[in-house]
Amino acid sequence: MSRISTEQVKHVANLARLAITEEEAEKFTNHLDAIITFAEQLNELDTSNVKPTSHVLDIKNVLREDKAEKGLPREEVLKNAPDHLDGQVRVPSIIE
Repeated sequence: MSRISTEQVKHVANLARLAITEEEAEKFTNHLDAIITFAEQLNELDTSNVKPTSHVLDIKNVLREDKAEKGLPREEVLKNAPDHLDGQVRVPSIIE
C-alpha cells in the first residue's frame, strides 16, 4: 500500500508551480513512497545511547583569546585612503 497518493504528488507539484504529466506523477509517487519507507526504517533504530551531535566529525574551532589590542595609527591608515577629510575616509555618496 502506498503511503502517498498520486493526488498528493500532483498537489505538491502544483504548489511548487511544476507542470507534471500523469506518468511523472506516478513515477514520483513511487519514488516518494520509497523515500518514506526508508525514513520509517530509520525510525526503527535504537538511538537512546547516542549523544546528539551538530557535526559527524569531532571538529573544534581554534580561536585566539579575545583581547583588545592597539590599532593602527590614524595617519598610517589614511595614507592608503584615496580621499580623506578631517581624519575620516571619504567615499562616494550612495544616498540621494
